[in-house]
Amino acid sequence: MASSAQDLGPVSPVLDKDGVRLTVDDAIATVTLTNPAKRNAQSPALWRALTEAGRLLPGSVRVVVLRGEGKSFSAGLDRQAFTPEGFDGEPSFIDLARGDDATLDATIAEYQEAFTWWRRSDIVSIAAVQGHAIGAGFQLALACDLRVVADDVQFAMRETSLGLVPDLTGTHPLVALVGYARALEICATGRFVMAEEAVNTGLANVAVPAAELDAAVSDLASALLAAPRDAVVETKALLRGAQDRSYEEQRVAERAAQARRLRDLAGLGE
Repeated sequence: MASSAQDLGPVSPVLDKDGVRLTVDDAIATVTLTNPAKRNAQSPALWRALTEAGRLLPGSVRVVVLRGEGKSFSAGLDRQAFTPEGFDGEPSFIDLARGDDATLDATIAEYQEAFTWWRRSDIVSIAAVQGHAIGAGFQLALACDLRVVADDVQFAMRETSLGLVPDLTGTHPLVALVGYARALEICATGRFVMAEEAVNTGLANVAVPAAELDAAVSDLASALLAAPRDAVVETKALLRGAQDRSYEEQRVAERAAQARRLRDLAGLGE
């Protein structure tokens, strides 16, 4: 797996810190989780680095690939978070719980920022997921538009089993993808969702042998780049907004988007 950053985008990293590396090759950016020894376990420092990666994306980027080095995509939150001392230089979870409501809310909101920018209309994000994608790892994969998984993938939402809730933006896309009842069952039981079920329920677009994961993601990225950028941007915005619109409202949105495209193609755009 370590070589796929070269396959999808060589070059010197734009960012390489706290377990996150960002490389850019023209229209494709690759964000890599780079701590395979800890199965790419996550921390507040890693979340800040992910947020920074999103802010550093050049305007030329159309597709962002998210991947993890090693055998696991991400095993979730680093267990150090659950110790009384927490992470060096960070407030422990116990400290946060003892703070006031506004501070606690603001801190969680900051953590969530690492998971939000993947949904931007000007990019299409692809998570390449192998091995474990647990808790925060599962939610990070859910943050992306598309998921290509290896046949050894194991998704699990373990927060509820730990007495917590999934709070890193994963609940909305999970319900949208698999429906309320299955989402509740997955979260409340903390069970594993394997590759076949992930594809059958819409969690994953496709499952491939682990050795073919990088090639499958590269092929998908190339296919996404084949369509004109502005058409993809408008289409993504239409589809994402459809969840919150009525049928009639969506018809109106389609007409407005098409009018913009037609005027642009006719050279009449603003």
